[in-house]
Amino acid sequence: MNRFLMLDVGAGTLDVLYYDEKSDLHYKAVVKSPIQHIAETAASLPGNLLITGNEMGGGPLSNILRQRAQSAEVVMSVSAAATLNHNLKKVRSWGIKVIEDGEAEEFKHSGTYHTLTTGDLELERIKAIIDGLGVPFSFDVVGICAQDHGVPPLGVSHLDFRHQIFEKTLDQNPFPHDLLYKADEIPRALNRLTSIAKSARRLPVEEIYVMDSGMAAVLGASMDIRARAKERVLTLDVATSHTIGAALDGEEIVGFFEYHTRDIDIKRLEALVRDLADGKLDHKQIIAEGGHGAYIRRAFGFESAEIIIATGPKRKLLETSNLSIVYGAPFGDNMLTGTIGVFEAIRRRKGLKPIWYR
Repeated sequence: MNRFLMLDVGAGTLDVLYYDEKSDLHYKAVVKSPIQHIAETAASLPGNLLITGNEMGGGPLSNILRQRAQSAEVVMSVSAAATLNHNLKKVRSWGIKVIEDGEAEEFKHSGTYHTLTTGDLELERIKAIIDGLGVPFSFDVVGICAQDHGVPPLGVSHLDFRHQIFEKTLDQNPFPHDLLYKADEIPRALNRLTSIAKSARRLPVEEIYVMDSGMAAVLGASMDIRARAKERVLTLDVATSHTIGAALDGEEIVGFFEYHTRDIDIKRLEALVRDLADGKLDHKQIIAEGGHGAYIRRAFGFESAEIIIATGPKRKLLETSNLSIVYGAPFGDNMLTGTIGVFEAIRRRKGLKPIWYR
């Protein structure tokens, strides 16, 4: 088992890591995210649109399709429409026609619509990237991370539901790598990760794993070589869409919080980091003020933290911070945090030899 491909499907970028265990060499790329690429394609197509495919992160595509529906016909298959919202009544309220997947395939032959396929894995683009790295397009293991809120039951918010998924696992096994799933183990409610794993089966690969990008970022940031020598570590990943902060005691995660990056400023972020380490965060309070939630198992105290490692494409937010923050770069690259988190989770699960992410 030598060839590993890791993908972090973000809101702004798709981050790619290829690792050859036999030679101990790695190759990497950071490119435009699938949702940005597909949204730009949708905007460039005139007139009526027909969208098929699978659920993916919605972001800018949602706005483009809602605007287009005001002046032209927009038709989506049921599977693709989940990209915009799991409540199909809401999707239809935006003027978008939602039809069954089989019927959507028939619409393709009408010649009335420009067609678009949604999906977090654009296989032709991935092949072109790998070919550009100069390595074989064939893998023993593929690991992919993306944010998945899940499909909550009626009456439960998607933010609370996501929190409950994390809480249930971490209460029993308080390690971020325990939120890694093999393709046939994914909880049914995690629809986006399920769609990704299904698409990944079209890759030339033997084993497929998926992981939520939040927990992948926590684990990946903690792999920075300066953090590896510490026990009590605070990590911050300030990503395009979401910011996640976590407290780790050894390999154990003792708490975390999550916010939309656009909704947070440096003053609030510093307070969150301190309160996280001191065990003062409350999930309901964070939700009430517009955050994504928080989880506290126990506290080691802010003054006991040995290092604060920051990663993520938006970490410039931290440049005026009064905290002693170290800018992390596992494998020498700030943008590889998620891919390294998935890779490390797979390494631990499979009992592979330790990797020095120097």
